Amino acid sequence: MDARTGLSRQILIAMSAITVLAGILVFFGTYLIYSVFVAVYPLPEADGWLTSLDLVIFAVLVLVTLPIAALVALRLARRILDPLESLARSARQIAAGDLSARATASDKALGETASLVGDFNTMAQRLQDMAADMALWNATIAHELRTPLTILKGRLQRIIDGVFEPDEPTLRRLILQVDGLARLVEDLRTVTLADSGHLDLRIVPTRLAQEVEEIAALLLPDLASSGFDLALDLDDIVVDADVTRVRQAVLALISNARRHAIRGTITISLKAVNGTAVLAISDQGPGIDTDLVGRVFDPFVRGDPERAKETGGNGLGLSVVRAVMEAHGGNLRYRTAPGGGALFEMDFAASKEKRSAFEACSSLARSSVTDPRTRS
Repeated sequence: MDARTGLSRQILIAMSAITVLAGILVFFGTYLIYSVFVAVYPLPEADGWLTSLDLVIFAVLVLVTLPIAALVALRLARRILDPLESLARSARQIAAGDLSARATASDKALGETASLVGDFNTMAQRLQDMAADMALWNATIAHELRTPLTILKGRLQRIIDGVFEPDEPTLRRLILQVDGLARLVEDLRTVTLADSGHLDLRIVPTRLAQEVEEIAALLLPDLASSGFDLALDLDDIVVDADVTRVRQAVLALISNARRHAIRGTITISLKAVNGTAVLAISDQGPGIDTDLVGRVFDPFVRGDPERAKETGGNGLGLSVVRAVMEAHGGNLRYRTAPGGGALFEMDFAASKEKRSAFEACSSLARSSVTDPRTRS
């Protein structure tokens, strides 16, 4: 006997038993009430017990109601079991590796079973999406790792064969490939830890303007050699943040502008807006294509793959920034800058304990700043 037959039989027996029990309770309950009434208010011709006619009527009623109860039970069992049977069949298919299997529920399915089928299908779809993302993730990582590893292996083999001399320029080129691998591994680690909720932060009071100025001083020579200027417009604001992670996010955004923007000025601003520190980095164009805006923070998404290959991009920079901001409980936004370039805004919320000092410091800084500070 399969599960469907067994459950159908149990429902049928239960419904029939309930019908008979209800009939007995109604019949004898009515008779008991009638007997009490007669005992209190005697009737001239009151009988003391059931007559044979009463028993016949009761038997006929039971025989009539039992088929009705069986029919109702069968229909109820079908409405319950059909979605459950589809769900069990789909679960077995998913367990066997077919992640595209879905359960179905008819229009006559009960609300609870229909909801169960819907929740199961939602879970199955998410499982299929996760498997597809994992496969794409693994393939992309393998592709990203293959190029520098192939270069390293080829050049080392040529050094062993005596084709290249192990001089300083050759070794420096090998170090560059190793640095690229190290950045890729660290970016992957950051994104993975953030997605799993295990990205640890060392939160301390941080003067964002001072940190940005230090980063700008370090990057200015390389940016100048690439044809870029840095313009800083920073208010002196203190927020609770992880200094190392903030530096990582700012470096990633500046590197992204350096790879994809036209030669010009990269502007970094820091302002207080409604108790929130908004750190914005913008360039002078061309910005991000409309079809990529919705996926710009996804891993391995590149606006210009050929240019990214030339400049060493791995498609994880903006994903790292998103991960860092989510770990801080802040927000990361993209929008088109007034000049048509890309504008990325990072929101750092002030802690409740320091919000008053935060706003007072921000107001003082705004009143004291007249012209943006510019580095070139």
